[in-house]
This record gives sequence, C-alpha cells and structure tokens, in this order.
Amino acid sequence: MKNGIKIFFLFSFLAVTISAGAIIRMPVIFQNNMVLQRDKEVAIWGFGSAGEKVTVIFRELKIQTTTDENGRWLIHLPSQKAGGPYEISIRGESNVIELKNILFGDVWICGGQSNMQFSLDQIGHVPHDTTAISHSSIRIFTAHIGMDYIPVDDLKGGVWKQATAATIRNFSATGYFFGKFLYDSLKVPIGLISDNLGATSIETWISRDALGQFPQFGEYVRNFLVPGNSAREVEDNFTSIKSEWEKKYYLIGKGLEERWYLPETDTSGWKQMEVPGWWEDHGLADFDGVVWFRRQFDLPPTFTGDTLFLPLNQIDDYDITWVNGQKVGEGYGNQTWRRYKVPAGILKPKGNTLVVRVLDTGGRGGMYTHAIWWEPYLVGSWSYRTDGSIDVTKFLKPHVVNMSPFSTPAVLYNANIAPLTPLAIKGFIWYQGESNAARAAEYGQLFPAMILDLRSKFGQGDLPFLFVQLANHHPESDIPSESTWAELREAQAGALRLKNTGMAVTIDIGDAYDIHPRNKMEVGRRLGLLALNIAYGRQLVCSGPTFSKAEVRSDRVILHLNHENSLVTKDKYGYIRGFAVAGNDREFHWAKATIHQGDLIIASENVKEPVAVRYLWSDNPGSIDLYNKEGLPVAPFRSDDWPLSTAGRVYSENPWEQN
Repeated sequence: MKNGIKIFFLFSFLAVTISAGAIIRMPVIFQNNMVLQRDKEVAIWGFGSAGEKVTVIFRELKIQTTTDENGRWLIHLPSQKAGGPYEISIRGESNVIELKNILFGDVWICGGQSNMQFSLDQIGHVPHDTTAISHSSIRIFTAHIGMDYIPVDDLKGGVWKQATAATIRNFSATGYFFGKFLYDSLKVPIGLISDNLGATSIETWISRDALGQFPQFGEYVRNFLVPGNSAREVEDNFTSIKSEWEKKYYLIGKGLEERWYLPETDTSGWKQMEVPGWWEDHGLADFDGVVWFRRQFDLPPTFTGDTLFLPLNQIDDYDITWVNGQKVGEGYGNQTWRRYKVPAGILKPKGNTLVVRVLDTGGRGGMYTHAIWWEPYLVGSWSYRTDGSIDVTKFLKPHVVNMSPFSTPAVLYNANIAPLTPLAIKGFIWYQGESNAARAAEYGQLFPAMILDLRSKFGQGDLPFLFVQLANHHPESDIPSESTWAELREAQAGALRLKNTGMAVTIDIGDAYDIHPRNKMEVGRRLGLLALNIAYGRQLVCSGPTFSKAEVRSDRVILHLNHENSLVTKDKYGYIRGFAVAGNDREFHWAKATIHQGDLIIASENVKEPVAVRYLWSDNPGSIDLYNKEGLPVAPFRSDDWPLSTAGRVYSENPWEQN
C-alpha cells in the first residue's frame, strides 16, 4: 500500500486543484466492462472537491475516505480471486458513480510503436468463426494518445469493451492475439490496455526521472520537463514562433508561390516516376528537399458515401496533400501512416487531381510503402518536379510536441503511462525499436532503464516485461555487412539480464518490403508462451536456443547454445545458412554450419583462422534454418565484442545529429 500512497501524493503535487463544489469523477480507465487485477490489492482513485467524503462499496465492503486539499482521493480494495461480473459503487456528497460488469482477472499493458498499434483490420485478419472470438471474459481498452511535458492525472480518452468480432477490428492485433492465447490457456478474465503510437522512439515513453541519468537528455530535461511547463502552455507560447518558422523555412518555394497544387497547373515540363518507391532509386540520388508529385485518378466504381479514404501510407518525411486544389491532409514522420479523408463534395467520377508535396530532410525520400498497401488506382507513373529551395538544417527541433511527437522525450510517458501508474496490473508487453535503429547502442542503455523505471513507478515489484525483438525487414543482403537492425536486436536482447523479462524472437516471420509484418497471431502466441513461463510459473519451453560460447579450433568455430532440447534444422542444402565468420581483419564472410552432438560447427573456405562468428546479423537474413523442436528460432547473436556502427550515436535535440 505504501507505493500506491506515494504515487497518490505525487499526483496530488502535480495536479491542479479542483474547484469547490465539483462532483466526484473517476479517471478514464475506470469504466463499465473493465478488468481489475486479481490476487493483488487494487487501487481505486478519483477526483472531487477538497474535503469531500467518498464511499466505495464493493460486495460486502464499504470503504470511506476524504479528498485531500487538491480534491484527490484513493482507496484500496483487498485482493480478489478471478471472477465476476461485479458492480462497484462510488458515492460522493453530490453524486454516485456505478461501475457495472466488472471482472477480476489479469491486466496487461500493450506498449510500443506501430507494430503494437497495428490493428486486426490493418493486417487483414477476418475470423472464419466470429463466435470463436466473442469473449465476455476478454476486455479491451485503447488509450487515446496525448502528449505533455509534465505527468498528467488522466488519459485523454478510451473505452472498455468486451471482445467481439465488431469491437476487436481496430484493436492491437498483437495485443489481442496475446490476450486470446492467455485466455485459452488460463480461462481467467484478461484485460488488455493498448497504449502505443506509431513511429515513436523509446525516449518519448520514458519518464523525466529515468532520462535524467543520461547526459544527452540533460539540457532538454532542465529546460522542458519542469513543473508548470505543460504542453498547453508551451504550445500557446509556440504558436507565433511556429507561424514565423513556417513562413521562413517550411511553407516556401516556387511550388507554393505558383500554386502547383491547382488542377490547371502546367505540367508539360514535369518528369515521370514510379510510385511507390524511394526517389533515390528513380533518378534523384542524394536529393534532400522538396519534390511535388501529381497524378490523375478516377473514383473506384464501388465508391459510395460521403468520404473517400486516401491511403498514401508512409512518406519520408513531411507531406502536404491536395485533391482537386483543396488541401486534404498534412503529415510528418517517415513511419507514420497517411490515410486522409477526402470529402465526396470535392470529388468527381473521373479525372481527379491528386498532388502531394513531399519534403525529405535527410537520407532516403519519397512515398515508399510497398505497393501491396496501396489502392491500385494510385500505383504507377506519377508526374514529379523538384522544388529544392528549402534549407532542411533550419527545421524545428523534435522537442516541439505539436510538430513532432515521435521522439520528444517523456511527453508520451507523461500523458499516457503516468495516469495509469496507480493501477494494479499483471505486466507489460512491448513492441518497439524500429525508430531507434540508428541509435541502437544507445537503445541498449535506454531500454533496461525504461523497464526498471516503469516497475518503480507502478510500485508492484518486478512486473513481467515481455518484448518483441525486431523481425526481418528490408531486402535480403548478398554479403555480410553492418546492420543497424541487427545491432538494435542485440540491444533488445541485453534487457534479458533483468529479472522477469522475456523476448519473443521474430526473425523468421517478418516481411522484406513491409515494416509491419502481418503474422501478428504468431507474435502474440510467442509472447503468450513467455507469459505462461515467466508470469504464471508454468514449466515449458517458451523461447528458442540462445548463444552460450564459441570455441575456435583451427579453421573452424564450435558454437555452444543454451537449449532445452534438440536443435532442428530446415536446411535444404546440406548445411545451415545465416552464419558469417571473420579473422583478425574483421572482414566477415559467409560460412557453412552443421550440427554435431547438439553443437554447431562453423567454417568458411575464405577464413582460415576465424576469431569471430555472427548469426543472422543483418536487417533481413532471408530463410531461417535453425529452430528447436517447438518451432521457435535460434535468436540472432555475435561472439565478438567489436565496436558497433551505432556506437557514439545518441539523442540530440538537432535531428540531423542523431542519424
């Protein structure tokens, strides 16, 4: 109870005093249909006027308290077994709140970026038997994402729902499959809180306290993450600055001056480019700046209704989009998905003009998501023209939340995790890391710091923390090479040193051309296996073999793995692929591997005196040959401790210093 009281007074210190005479209210997370954590003392809290008496009635219990000077109140229900449904009554001096259809079970927070956010609809999952996923005992809640520079006391919104064919469609696919696996295995109520946002870096989900230990965040922490520096105040003060910045650095160039977005624009001198794709692959090598894209399209014959959804998917980095001369959307973030709403009133059956102004601030640029995610009428040849008069070095620093929330330190923790910290939970599942790949070595420090800090903030001991290692992505490499994704996977695996952590290896179920692989059912199952072992104490094999040690013997390396049963190979060539070895020159060459008495023998004709071996050390190693008999893959690893390519890259308020 002490931890809960400490958190309560923290909220009291940060909160704005509620005016006298206000009725009692509950945080957004407390609603009908919710799941409360079983087998733990459960905090129930809320808001009212200062000095108001509050009574909480649950079954035969009647617990009374009084709000503090800031109008905050908190009580604890004693530990309950799994079950329900129940009702909880909260009575103030002016009103009564009734919570109905409440279950006690296990509550899991589903955090991370877009691969956790990706919904069942987005992966194209349509259950064949809708009754099979209609569970009154699985409850789902999707947090409405907010941002703030200080911890807030409530979420922006969200609704608890029973899992049905209709309600799960827009819910986290990974979260749902994880929850269903647990329910099918345990037959206890499962509550899933989807609390995540696409394209976000880990530092935005970490609290001020945890960030403060890292010097690269020091100036930002001191200047922005201070009491009273709320997002509303910062944004109000920033409005005029942003307007001046846009006029000077962003909303400039010949295209805007001459209004190239109008349908009557003369495009006789424009060139052609295939979309989707990176523009570096289509004649604009090393170009950073603005490119205008233009295409005519007819409405799909099946279109009805008052809105056309326009899927432009992922754009690197900024875009402004017009249809028939009218602006329909604007976005930022090279992993943020654009799906703009176009009013039917500005459309015509044939010959609509679509114009997209794309600004790339570094690296590759363009509308790049694989064509499978595009509507057929948008795929193909587009007209384009460069308009490169923008100085990308003058762009706003990413700490400005109303321009770029994606790597703004702490703002997503403050608005979306801090309000939940008094809540009793079973644990966390986490799917994130893509946005930090360029700073993988730094991630190796930030990730365990975040885990430890979350456990501290929730005050419930070493809560289980289960995470997904990055899947295979990008075209398969022909030669062994440095890989930021491989380095990020190693950074993730480093968190396994912490107690009650587990890693779902997904190196075999990714997609070369889509950063959002669709097989979220298997991701959920692998997380579920980890949960049964770590959170529920079941003795089962929940992960594939991991690297133990390497012995060099003449011209070959003998690898020893930690595994609980036999290795299984799926190779079709008489040897196991995915291995590379290097000598003292640190130049890696492909190697062949065979299994001998449970160990692996690695050799390459190009390396006569090997000193190091790496396995699956690439963004996408292609076919995977090595598993255990449960079908779980051997995790990627390296035997060397040579410096990483991302060593020394750390967070900077200047985004061009980070990559």
